[in-house]
Amino acid sequence: MSAPQRRLTLANSVLGAVIVALDGTVLTIAQPSLRRDLDASLTEVQWTSTGYLIAVAGLLVFAGRLGDRFGHQRVFAWGVLGFGAASAGIGFAPGVGWVIGLRVVQGVFGALLQPATLGMLRSAFPPDRLGMPIALRTSAIGLAVAAGPLVGGVLVAQLGWRAVFFLNVVPALVMGLLALTVRAPEAEKEGRAPGNRLDLPGAALLAVTLAALVHTLVGVPEHGWTAAGVLGLLVALGAAGVLVRHERRTPDPLLPPAVLGSASAGAALGVLVVASAAMLGALFVCSFVLQDVLGMDPLRTSLVALPGGVAMVLGAPLSAVLLRRWGARPTALTGSVLLTAGVLALSRLGPGSSAVGIGGGFLLLGAGFGALMVTATAVVVRQAPAESAGVAGGLQQTALNIGPVLGVAAATTLVPLGTGPALLVLACVAALGAPLALPMPRPARPARDGTRTVRNHEGKNDEREP
Repeated sequence: MSAPQRRLTLANSVLGAVIVALDGTVLTIAQPSLRRDLDASLTEVQWTSTGYLIAVAGLLVFAGRLGDRFGHQRVFAWGVLGFGAASAGIGFAPGVGWVIGLRVVQGVFGALLQPATLGMLRSAFPPDRLGMPIALRTSAIGLAVAAGPLVGGVLVAQLGWRAVFFLNVVPALVMGLLALTVRAPEAEKEGRAPGNRLDLPGAALLAVTLAALVHTLVGVPEHGWTAAGVLGLLVALGAAGVLVRHERRTPDPLLPPAVLGSASAGAALGVLVVASAAMLGALFVCSFVLQDVLGMDPLRTSLVALPGGVAMVLGAPLSAVLLRRWGARPTALTGSVLLTAGVLALSRLGPGSSAVGIGGGFLLLGAGFGALMVTATAVVVRQAPAESAGVAGGLQQTALNIGPVLGVAAATTLVPLGTGPALLVLACVAALGAPLALPMPRPARPARDGTRTVRNHEGKNDEREP
């Protein structure tokens, strides 16, 4: 692939991920205004987020498989154009029912878009050069999450809640048309999965499993653990059991053994789940402490937490450098230590806490999470064969969708015991990243020919370091 094609692919991957991240953060700011303008109930407004999340979580892996089959660049174009069209529709929606329905549609196209952003990178860059593109993508996501509340606040105050949905229409249109008109790179064409059948039963079972799990966990913060919540978990477990049996028997599984059979990839997915659970769970608890206990307004809360976003934005490229020099295992272990230390530092929040101490805790939190996200994502994408890169990207995105709802549900359950104990438990969750990181590739060592190779636990699979 030529250098201009690589730059265009990287730009589309980064901007596509930014659109999705920015959309979620600005919606949070717009929801109170949306509720007043459309005379909606609190439950209806919550479904503008829940409906989207369920649609995304249930379809990510299948969407990744579509990218493997038909080309990531083409699926990215479908996803980003549909996402932008749904956004425009929400901006013109006459009632909250239309908003909820179009948010679900937007979630479907978001599911197409997200795995493709990683699949395109896997096709455009050699495995040993994936670290920095993934780091740039991570930095951009961190910047979007940090800037989202500010951008959303300005748009809602000046133009109303509908403006936040019109924000991404033009960028989505431009990226989609570029992806459709630019010829797919040869590397992507060669890496496409063979023309076997799509595992539609497996996709349906996985969608039911994840939708039931997400729907149950999202309801915990508001309703607690009810009989309906327990039933939802039982449905998720039952569907998961049937899915495992189906995948073992079908000749063309949705989840290929080449992806799930990798010890390094499995460990990296586990790291993403526990890191995002600890991160979002800690942010949930800290927001409660800062506003309800210390009496800070939302703006000041955002300012004292800002070092976390800055650390994630600036630390991601540094993590890519460390990943290349040290290997995945030491970089992930370092990230786990930083993330755990950040949660432990924030567990001391209370009256008398200084702004410097609070900011330092968020700084460690952002630095650790950024390092883990870059490292684990690079391992998942790099370990996957080129023809399964979309499924790998879908699994990575699924982990980053399931982790936060697990973390918030756990935090909600633990807060009645006290915010300090809740954060201590979340610190233990963050610390699980260390043992999970052990199967990742070991530090690089010189080979006989002078190159640097990676030692791992996958026997014959001795690959170049990312």
